[in-house]
Amino acid sequence: RLSKNFRVGAEMAATAKDAEGDKREKSPGGRSISPSEDPVPRNELGGVYVDEDELKAAFEFFDVHKRGVLTPTDLKQRLGVFYKNLPAREYKFLVGEPDFTYKTLHKLLVNNELKDFDPVKEAFKVYDPHDTGFVDMEILKSIFVNLGFGEITSDDVQVLIETADVDNDGRISLNDFRKMVSHSKAAEGDLEALHTSVTKR
Repeated sequence: RLSKNFRVGAEMAATAKDAEGDKREKSPGGRSISPSEDPVPRNELGGVYVDEDELKAAFEFFDVHKRGVLTPTDLKQRLGVFYKNLPAREYKFLVGEPDFTYKTLHKLLVNNELKDFDPVKEAFKVYDPHDTGFVDMEILKSIFVNLGFGEITSDDVQVLIETADVDNDGRISLNDFRKMVSHSKAAEGDLEALHTSVTKR
């Protein structure tokens, strides 16, 4: 669920950037991505599909004080762990309404039109800030600590790699990460088992 929250966070950040007029590449080389090449599930409008359970889990993650209403401070506390340079105006823009509830988040993201956006790829950039193509385990460790999950040991890192490394090359690539955060129930169970194994040590 933690990785899915990052995905929704990336979508929220992208929504803010769209409103600010941010221009992203359509795909490598500037060409449009055909539906058969697109690894991103799409909604009826061609935007990013957002699962209801995923959205509820993300809202709970962002609702730091469990009030049922999000504030810019709540978003900054959570998203700031992943997006250290996101300007304060974007947090304020995202929760521009005084009563930003689950219903508001639902309205913002479920019928989005983010056509040329890959939230998993954007979330992966948080773990791979040097663009190596693989998760930087030191970054992952710091994220766990900053979110209050505690220190990750070498054994924990090995569990993370074994759980997420689909191609068995000893590293977590974007494709491994994408499979880890897929919408399948099996992947969700793996993520919960991974989270439980790491946080209970």
